[in-house]
Amino acid sequence: MNESSPIRTDTARAYQPGEAPAREVRTRRFRPIRWLVILVLLAGAGAIGHRWYEARTDKGAEPATAHRTGGRGGRHGGADMPQAVGIANVTTGDMPVILQGLGTVTPLATVTVKSQISGYLMQVKFREGQTVKAGDELAQIDSRPYEALLAQYQGQLARDQALLQNSKLDLQRYQTLNRQDSISKQNVDTQAALVKQNEGTVAADQALVDQQKLNIAYTHITSPVDGRVGLRQVDQGNYISAASTAIVVVTQLHPISVVFTLPEDDVARVMRQVRAGAKLTVRAYDRGDAHEIATGRLDTVDNQIDTTTGTVKLRALFDNADEELFPNQFVNAKLTVDTVRGATLVPNSSLLQGTPGTYVYLMDGDSKVTVRPIKTGETDGTTTVVVSGLNPGDRVVTDGTDRLKDGAPVRITEGAPAAGDGKAAEAKPDGKGEVKPGAPADAAVETQGAAEGGRRHRRRQAQ
Repeated sequence: MNESSPIRTDTARAYQPGEAPAREVRTRRFRPIRWLVILVLLAGAGAIGHRWYEARTDKGAEPATAHRTGGRGGRHGGADMPQAVGIANVTTGDMPVILQGLGTVTPLATVTVKSQISGYLMQVKFREGQTVKAGDELAQIDSRPYEALLAQYQGQLARDQALLQNSKLDLQRYQTLNRQDSISKQNVDTQAALVKQNEGTVAADQALVDQQKLNIAYTHITSPVDGRVGLRQVDQGNYISAASTAIVVVTQLHPISVVFTLPEDDVARVMRQVRAGAKLTVRAYDRGDAHEIATGRLDTVDNQIDTTTGTVKLRALFDNADEELFPNQFVNAKLTVDTVRGATLVPNSSLLQGTPGTYVYLMDGDSKVTVRPIKTGETDGTTTVVVSGLNPGDRVVTDGTDRLKDGAPVRITEGAPAAGDGKAAEAKPDGKGEVKPGAPADAAVETQGAAEGGRRHRRRQAQ
């Protein structure tokens, strides 16, 4: 081989075609891993630098945060951070025992006015929706056919009365002749029977006359009760059949009743008061149970329980002077059967159910709560009677109970009464995150922490 060749014979045998030196192969194989390690180290250095920068920025806010979280610092707070709660005082008062049921406004009288005779409707004398009194004329039927029949029957009556009078005179003559033995006893008896027959005929004629006078009175249709007339159901000029054609409906509105139902379990309590002669008050509320419509009194209780529903019907009477109650209107009837005097009252929003049964969170000072099991009694939907477990003047939590536990730290929110003066702390920051003069220190710390958190959030968004 040529000596000027760059390939030496002693090294040429060490290199074979397609092969590379072992050292170069290892170097090329581990080069990507080296760069990956370098990138990870750079990322870690950047994270450490970022946290060091945030630590310097948050250095002024950490003492305030530690004060708010009980010594456990951090941007997200700690598990012992006081829960904001609203509280209410346990009071003393009277609690009415109220039974509620769905009811219907039912008039005491609803009359469908029909004609008792047949004839043409000559005149309608009422206005739709008018309030009428008993005896007021509503309509008039053609009376001329009945007046003609009356005249005919009056003529028959006069003729039969004359025959009766003549038969009576003949009987007197026959009796005189019989005393003189001038006529037989049979003729006298026959004449006496004729007098009886004529008397019966006169009585029948008189009945026909009275019947036609009554028919003429029926041609004037009057209202049987006081009330309000509805819509006219037949027009003037139509032929009306007796007892089949309705003219109008009259509904009594003063007084008016409400028929409502109560569960059978409440019947005994109501009947004890009724037998004692108590006048029980019933209040009628609208369908939404938000507005009281009228106040009345319990009138009667039905004599049996409906086995299909397990309820009993009751009727309450209302004066309804302002006509707020309308027939067939659905209402919520609330019957007051008793009143608990001097009861311990607690808001329903403070009552909780759990393993101890019914319990409340009771304020222990101004910064901690304890679990207090209680026994409850009657309720009106807003307030409940506490039989045992609380005393008047105790403070219970009404808002913010979802994250509380026994012995948890709390802070009373704005507007809730405190133990010292009964007034809430007022801390209202202005638009720059500063607290107005006179605000408590806790409110200032909370406002400062909120401002610092807002600045950190803006820096993270910019980065």
